[in-house]
Amino acid sequence: MSDTSIRHDADQRDEQGKQEEKEDERSVSDAKRLSSRLIYEVVRRDGFDELNRSAGALAWSGIAAGMMIAFSVLAEAFLRSHLPIAPWVHLVESIGYSFGFLLVIIGRMQLFTENTISTVLPVAGSPSLGNFFKVVRLWTIVLAANVAGAFLAAAFIAFSPAFSAEITAAVHEISHEATGNPPLEGFFRAIPAGILVAAIVWMLPTSGPSRVFIIILFTWLIAAGDFTHIIAGSVEMAYMLLTGVQSPREAVGDFFLPVLAGNIIGGTTVFTMMAWGQVRNEVDHPDSSTSAEHSAQRWR
Repeated sequence: MSDTSIRHDADQRDEQGKQEEKEDERSVSDAKRLSSRLIYEVVRRDGFDELNRSAGALAWSGIAAGMMIAFSVLAEAFLRSHLPIAPWVHLVESIGYSFGFLLVIIGRMQLFTENTISTVLPVAGSPSLGNFFKVVRLWTIVLAANVAGAFLAAAFIAFSPAFSAEITAAVHEISHEATGNPPLEGFFRAIPAGILVAAIVWMLPTSGPSRVFIIILFTWLIAAGDFTHIIAGSVEMAYMLLTGVQSPREAVGDFFLPVLAGNIIGGTTVFTMMAWGQVRNEVDHPDSSTSAEHSAQRWR
């Protein structure tokens, strides 16, 4: 064998070895836990994309989310109507609450309480009047669309022959329990719900195959803890309104506005500001910001 062939084979082996080292390094890098800075960058980019979507796209996605979240109420009702009366039943039937959230979050639909973190982080990083108005625009469109979708779903549950008397009776009970809190109590119960939904958004970039489990676990906790969520609760509120159990004043004044305020405070003021606080100094550094932006591309 000639010297040229030997050198060529040696060069090929060296190149192959370097390629394998790069692959190993990439595998190690992928296996590492994402830093808070990288999670922030992933969530920030998603939020930035959402802020720049058209009003029509936001509205249709929001209506779909409002309708799909009704499966949280229905799944709970299905379980309640088939389980015996026992102290542990509430913990089991609360698993049903996760179904609507799975549909909405995995389906990438517009849910108002998700946007309390994902669309605020871009504004926290680049505060300006223009970005502020973009957030207000998105929140207004998505909230209105979510509520519209919730009313459509509630009307279907209340007036269609699709559900048995046992199911509708369970929906009535669940809706009464969810919307019957005094306003101040509803407000404070909404704060943990806002924090938990924001935490789901924050954890999803690192969750990988366990994302379904994370969504189930934390939305189950919302139901098991009797915390209040404005969009799932809007289905219950709409059901009580359409069936004549609640007046508009009771629905809006005693339930909707206090719970909305609590979810916003929990998701935005508490969780988002804490998340921003822990990465603020890192993302303000130019080198860190560039590195995070490059790495986030691979994780989105």
